[in-house]
Amino acid sequence: MAVKPIYGVGLDAGSKTTRMVVCLLEGGRMRFLAYAAVESQGWLRGRIADQTAVAESFMTALREAEARAGISVESATVGLGGPTVRGANGRGVLELGYVREIDQRDVNRVVDRASRVQLQEDRMLLQLFPQDFVVDDHPGHRDPLGMLASRLEINVHLVTGSVQEHTSLIGAVNHAHLLAEETVFEGLASCYAAVLPEERREGAAVVDIGGQSTEMVVYYGDAMHLASSVPVCGDHSTRPNW
Repeated sequence: MAVKPIYGVGLDAGSKTTRMVVCLLEGGRMRFLAYAAVESQGWLRGRIADQTAVAESFMTALREAEARAGISVESATVGLGGPTVRGANGRGVLELGYVREIDQRDVNRVVDRASRVQLQEDRMLLQLFPQDFVVDDHPGHRDPLGMLASRLEINVHLVTGSVQEHTSLIGAVNHAHLLAEETVFEGLASCYAAVLPEERREGAAVVDIGGQSTEMVVYYGDAMHLASSVPVCGDHSTRPNW
């Protein structure tokens, strides 16, 4: 019986250029199949101003990528950036009641508590990045499983975005006849594309300068310590009347 191929598709919804990459997962590795890049339409200062025009850019990139890869694409992982994305530190606390061994359920519960943050109107949690665990007031643990404790805490970095902007982006993806498997902060995607795991552990800052916004992430000890988006961009250097 033939094994159904597993494809990995990424969609970079840039305000200046829309890019799509198609890869095939085989033998635990990604094999590049095709790439497409088209001019973006429908954006204004890093935000979606015309959802229909954005969807048309997605469809143009999709058709080009499908033709080069020789396959039909149904879904993609979508990058989300722009000035509405923000990062902030958070914490979750779990009282175990008595000294006992920490198991995976405890880790899941303390992560869940860290994700339950009070957000302002039109804000949503995009991604949560664990920094370290605090076991009975002793910080700096990356994996607390199997340790004995009566209290477990976790320090995290939370990346939030605009609900309206996220909804508009997903709507444009759906109008292009695609399913959004996941939305990923574009600064994180740039970091994973450009920096090796061992370099992240040593400490690295990645600055992704886009046409209408700039994303930045800072890693240390393989943990994210900063995620930010600022309205300083390539247009400030290339447009004299900005």
